[in-house]
Amino acid sequence: MLTGKRVLRMLYWAPLVVGFNQYFYTVKTIRGRSMQPTFNPDTSAWNDVVIFDRHSINSGKPILRGDIVSLRDPIRRNRTIVKRVLAVPGDVIKTLPPYPRTEVLIPEGHIWVEGDEPFHSLDSNSFGPIPLALVDARLHCIIWPLRRLGPLRRPTLSSTAFTDSLKPPRNSKSAKTVREQSKVTEAASTSFHNHRVTRSPES
Repeated sequence: MLTGKRVLRMLYWAPLVVGFNQYFYTVKTIRGRSMQPTFNPDTSAWNDVVIFDRHSINSGKPILRGDIVSLRDPIRRNRTIVKRVLAVPGDVIKTLPPYPRTEVLIPEGHIWVEGDEPFHSLDSNSFGPIPLALVDARLHCIIWPLRRLGPLRRPTLSSTAFTDSLKPPRNSKSAKTVREQSKVTEAASTSFHNHRVTRSPES
């Protein structure tokens, strides 16, 4: 049973908790297949739980190619989606079906986002470049499952990693192996996407 003191203590801390969640960091559960193999890989029985950084977006820190962001769905406005940024203003990207044009120049104030699993993703190939104002937060780290705990390394591998990433780990029960495989598959996915982007001369 809640006493008067406990209620007052909860009321005292509630605005701080809400403010921290709204303006600094928030926890989200990743559902679905659109960001495989980066999130929810087939080797995991759990949905990934991650921390997103709202402060860096609210403070105006630039959004970069390769960033994973949460954003308001431009079609279903009451939903939030998680995608990877492939192109920023001034870039030209080669699109994928069902987008009606083969190439798109990203206008100012917009970005192009896609899921890492292109065949199971509703993304910019369906709704086009999205306004930066729709971006809510940037990925900070994975907190669950524990064997994949930590930040995702920004990809640096070449496109050959795409083929290598299809090879299963020698010991699928090893937490270290799973973490390393996750880094390789993320890098491979981003490398595949990067071949479709012509970067702006200014970036």
